[in-house]
Amino acid sequence: MTGEPLARLVARALLGGMLVFAGLSHLLWARRGFRIAVPDWAVRATGLDKDAIVVGSGAVEIMLGGALVALPIHRRRIGALTAAFFVAVLPGNIHQWRTGRSAPLLRTDRARFIRLFLQPLLVLWALWSTGPWRRPGARHKIVRA
Repeated sequence: MTGEPLARLVARALLGGMLVFAGLSHLLWARRGFRIAVPDWAVRATGLDKDAIVVGSGAVEIMLGGALVALPIHRRRIGALTAAFFVAVLPGNIHQWRTGRSAPLLRTDRARFIRLFLQPLLVLWALWSTGPWRRPGARHKIVRA
């Protein structure tokens, strides 16, 4: 055992599973719906078409999710990368809310607005479950009453 609290281990595994599921949805069953949600400015900024952006983001989600679970020794770096990914997609979420574009599970203005508040929680989840601010090798202190 690494000395890591069980709650962080479980939270990291859940986040990893969620990312893999979301990534698979980008590649398979919800791909078309996600293409609709890609803002035109993202196409101009990257030089990629909407499908390539959806496929790329799905692949990144699968890699990050798998790495969160399979590479615990690198969890701090992977956690920071995961948090950065969640920050990077936030402008697209804002654009989707402002333009009223529907995507899977985001068919109403209310759902799209609530989704904006989920993004900071995902960033915090990634950081809390991986502890990128902790010194590598540092042990957790057990406080006894």
